[in-house]
Amino acid sequence: MSLETPLRPTSSVSSPHPARYALAAGRIFLGWTFLWAFVDKLFGLGKPTEKGWLSGVSPSKGFLSHTEGPFKDLFHAMAGKVWVDVLFMFGLGGLGIALLLGICLRIAAAGGTILLFMLWAASLWPDTNPFMDMHWIYAAALVAAALTDNGTTLGLGRLWARLPIVRDLPFLR
Repeated sequence: MSLETPLRPTSSVSSPHPARYALAAGRIFLGWTFLWAFVDKLFGLGKPTEKGWLSGVSPSKGFLSHTEGPFKDLFHAMAGKVWVDVLFMFGLGGLGIALLLGICLRIAAAGGTILLFMLWAASLWPDTNPFMDMHWIYAAALVAAALTDNGTTLGLGRLWARLPIVRDLPFLR
């Protein structure tokens, strides 16, 4: 297998390379992680959120109001703002659904990387490493799923790509 086509089938049969299934599993696991965070913050299921957004509790205030590090003033000012809560929840839910279904992975990778960067910046400095933590690993997985068009493996990516709007606007893939 050459470096130029790392995830292409190695035979004339059109079955996906086995690595695509591992990446698809990672995409699905990551999607569930984000969707669960959304559901827990929405309803307050106690895993770890006690009261949810529907009960009037801000999903951003508890975390952002206790941040430390070089950007603490910025994040403290953002804590509990309605626009921050809406963007955060939309990001978690949209990212989770896109990853689970294997659709809209390019936007999910871009938006998810921005979300993960913001979460990383709010939690500086990582406890066990001066720079690297799970946020960057998740972002790399998002980008890899989008760049390999991974929604076509164990996802609805093929059907999604056939929609006229997606054919006309390829960034929606």
